[in-house]
Amino acid sequence: QVQLVESGGGLVQAGGSLRLSCAASGRTFSSDVMGWFRQAPGRAREFVAAIRWSGGRTYYADSVKGRFTISWDNAKNTLYLQMNSLKPEDTAVYYCAADTHSRFIVVTELAYDYWGQGTQVTVSS
Repeated sequence: QVQLVESGGGLVQAGGSLRLSCAASGRTFSSDVMGWFRQAPGRAREFVAAIRWSGGRTYYADSVKGRFTISWDNAKNTLYLQMNSLKPEDTAVYYCAADTHSRFIVVTELAYDYWGQGTQVTVSS
């Protein structure tokens, strides 16, 4: 049974940093695409970043490029999202997701078949 469990969210001031973690279990994820999405109040869920560890590929939304870094620790089966220079508009619930079928990074949430419960990130101005 695949499980994705996020942690690391919280309240931070603008300009600060947070690191989100997603503990993954239930299958071998090294060839899968692992991603982060977020959903702000009243808005649709949007793509943030994704990684396919075995291919050494990462991809970021323009809104976070240069500020966020996605990584995967294969020994720990854990996905990370290092978030720096946070802005109030980064406030959202952040979700970890796994796409177990694609061999390239896809940004649409429909491609992702497993999801975590989400962790709240709030950035105060």
